[in-house]
Amino acid sequence: MLLVINSNNTNTVFGAFEGRDKRASWRISTDPKRTADEYAVWLTHLMALQGMNLSQIDGVIISNVVPQAMFNLRDLCRRYTKADPVIVGEKGVKYGIEIKIDRPEEAGADRIANAVGARTRYRMPGVVIDLGTATTFDVLDADGNYTGGTISPGINLAFEALYMGAAKLPRIEIRRPAKVVGTTTVGAMQSGIFWGYVGLIEGIGRRIADEMGTSPTFIGTGGLISIVAEHTPLIQHVDPDLTLKGLVDIHALNR
Repeated sequence: MLLVINSNNTNTVFGAFEGRDKRASWRISTDPKRTADEYAVWLTHLMALQGMNLSQIDGVIISNVVPQAMFNLRDLCRRYTKADPVIVGEKGVKYGIEIKIDRPEEAGADRIANAVGARTRYRMPGVVIDLGTATTFDVLDADGNYTGGTISPGINLAFEALYMGAAKLPRIEIRRPAKVVGTTTVGAMQSGIFWGYVGLIEGIGRRIADEMGTSPTFIGTGGLISIVAEHTPLIQHVDPDLTLKGLVDIHALNR
C-alpha cells in the first residue's frame, strides 16, 4: 500500500492508495512542531477505522512546501512504515515531464504533482487552478510540460486580511451570497470575496488562454475548489484529489 503525503501551508493530507485507487484520505492542520509519534498515533487510529494499519505501508511519497515540517514527516515514514520516502523536489526524482521555467528548482512540489496528475488524465494543453492557501494557476503545454503560472492570495487569506485590516469588519464564513449587491456588511463582504475570486479565475484564465494562443483544458483542484467551480463555466473538470493522484504517478516512476 502506498502512503501519499501532501504537506501544504494550511493543511497536510494523507492518502492511502492501492495502485491508482484511493482507499482513504485524511486531513490535519500543518504544524511543523508535530512529532513523528504524534502523526503515528493520529494516523493509526484513522487507518484502523478503514480496516487498515501502518504495517501495510510499503511505499511513501511526500510533497512538502513547509521546510520545517520535513524532518518529522520523514521520521514518521522511516520509523513507522517499511519505506524510505520519495521526496518531490529532491535531486534525482523523475517526473515524466519537463519543468520549463527559469529556475526549475523553485517549482513548488504540489504544483509539480498537479502538473503530473493532470497530464496523465486530461487533454493537453491544460491549466490547473488550485484553490488553497494560495490561488495558483499551473500552465501545461501540449506535451504536459510545466511552463509556469500565477500565484495569488487564497480566499481564506483575503477574508482574514479584511478582518485584520478593517476595525469594523467581522470574521465570516466563505459562501456564495444570495445576491451580488450586498445590503448588509456581511453580505457585501461575501459578495466581494466570492464574486471577486470567480472574476479572478475567469480573468486570469482567459488571459492565459490568449497568451497560449489555444483553448487549454481547465482543471480545478484544492480544498476550496468546490465553493466556486460550479459558478464559472471556465472550469471544465473538478478533481479534488489531483495532487494526490499526481504523487501516485511520480512514485510509480521512481519506485
